[in-house]
Amino acid sequence: MIQQNKSGLTFALFVIGIFFFIFGFVTWLNGVLIPFLRTACELTTAQAFYVASAFYIAYFVMSIPVSFILKKFGFVNSMTFGLAIMIVGTLIFIPAAYTREYWVFLLGLFVQGTGLTMLQTAVNPYVTLLGPVESAAKRISIMGVANKLAGAFSGIILGSLLLSKSDTEIQEELSNLTSSAKMVYLDELALKIAIPYIIMAVVLAILALMVRYARLPEIAGNEPDTKFTTKGLPAYAWLGVFAIFFYVGAEVVVGDSVILYGRYLNPDPYLINLFGWEVNLLNPSYFTSYVMAGMILGYFVGIALIPKIISQEKALLLFTLSALFFTSVALLASGTTSLLFIILLGISNSVMWPAIWPLAIEKTGKKIPIISALLIMGIIGGAIMSPLFGKLSDNTNMHLAYIILIPCYLYILFFAISGHKIGKQN
Repeated sequence: MIQQNKSGLTFALFVIGIFFFIFGFVTWLNGVLIPFLRTACELTTAQAFYVASAFYIAYFVMSIPVSFILKKFGFVNSMTFGLAIMIVGTLIFIPAAYTREYWVFLLGLFVQGTGLTMLQTAVNPYVTLLGPVESAAKRISIMGVANKLAGAFSGIILGSLLLSKSDTEIQEELSNLTSSAKMVYLDELALKIAIPYIIMAVVLAILALMVRYARLPEIAGNEPDTKFTTKGLPAYAWLGVFAIFFYVGAEVVVGDSVILYGRYLNPDPYLINLFGWEVNLLNPSYFTSYVMAGMILGYFVGIALIPKIISQEKALLLFTLSALFFTSVALLASGTTSLLFIILLGISNSVMWPAIWPLAIEKTGKKIPIISALLIMGIIGGAIMSPLFGKLSDNTNMHLAYIILIPCYLYILFFAISGHKIGKQN
């Protein structure tokens, strides 16, 4: 535990809470960017899902280099570096919007992902060390809720700005334009992203200054040096890495595709009056937010049940079975019913990460840092499964493409039942 007075610890936790909010906000913007860039840059569905690839591949490529930076410069300085890198990545969206070049958008996403990799690697230890160990779970829970709340807000805020028209409306408008007028229309559409990302860069810069001058407590680097080698890692740890791979792949497919799927289905509006405002609950821009709300609900369920009522492995088993059930119903159903069960996968996905992680590192002692790095690298599942989903969508249709979730959840089911026990000493 970091030694600090109560007010200092509270302020530090407040700053870290903002970090987790940013993690969620930036990460789940991809669900809005995919349909937006598919239209603005005239992409196939498979090409549009390279948004997720560019973002999540940074975790795989940069996780080990980032660990050396943290060791050299410390956690607090690395937070500032991470924010600076995110600012650069965010500002790259400005020339991307003006040129409407897809590869420039992808570059910005990769740089943002690199900054987030450094931030998450630096920030996560704080959640445990800023306070008593016995209350660490409570702090982690609060940070997790902040993360998912941000994901819910990001879809509503940016979705309302960038996806105000349906695909059908846009295609009808484009069909009536000449070739030159169409280019002007798409250029103006792409420019809509510039102002939100300028605002985001300013917010990140303010947070960087806050971290730089807030005198946050540093984590003492008194742990022994550990050589990075995968030799002698137990089988269940490797199986856990693949479980993270398939989990993140499934979670990203669900969270990043649901808006696009909603636009594909184009459901009839379902209007309600909310504080004098007429709100369409079936506005596709809100669908990622619904998935995030499901994850928050599942998160609270997990907090209430684990470990007092059910164990981590039992929770992983039950939530994975629910994921297989929801996916199967979504594939067998159609229209709004299918969409509803895809959204419900947010609940199923919520407990998988916090359950897989401890099962993969249990009883590994000094190898925990190495296994943790490998688990972080498993996030590349989001970079691989998303374009595969997009390719399936192009070759069949978006509804059938969700069949890619079945093998993902089947592997996690195997890990929950027996994989986490293979090679584990009693």
